[in-house]
Amino acid sequence: MSPIPPENLLLMGEVIRPHGLEGLLRIKSYAKAEESFLGAKMVFIQKDSAEPRGYDVTSVRPHKNVHLLKLRGVDSLEEAEKLRGARILIGKETLNSKSRDEYFWHELIGLEVYLSRGGYVGTIKHILPTGSNDIYVVHEGKKEVLIPAINDVIQEIDLTKKRMIISDVEGLLDLNEV
Repeated sequence: MSPIPPENLLLMGEVIRPHGLEGLLRIKSYAKAEESFLGAKMVFIQKDSAEPRGYDVTSVRPHKNVHLLKLRGVDSLEEAEKLRGARILIGKETLNSKSRDEYFWHELIGLEVYLSRGGYVGTIKHILPTGSNDIYVVHEGKKEVLIPAINDVIQEIDLTKKRMIISDVEGLLDLNEV
């Protein structure tokens, strides 16, 4: 199998440690649902700076506050131990379709954020997941602004123009200033 270019892979989680004796992996998942792994059918495991290696997913299930992932060919505690701390990636093309107002994080990171009245706020650098909604971390120079991903604030997302328009909610930007 030829290597997949890094720009075609998405980080979906990391291996915490083995679980049991049969090669199960205890993982921290960055996906909201295990369907992201099952739908991909294959994940790529990358240990340190090594080339990612593909594995077929045989099962994944939630377990307490983590997930348990079973990969074809990883059948013992010793094999699973070798993957401790590895990154879990999937091919972008394997992501399931989404509804009209849903976006993948990799689509949003890098978008330029503007106020509805036209002022430039900054660029989305990363996203913080919270219980109720995500928070977009927007940087402009040394200034950092936290924008809640809620319908009252986000007016428009245009992926082709690489920009997001947010409402001029009174005090939103002031709350972020120290």
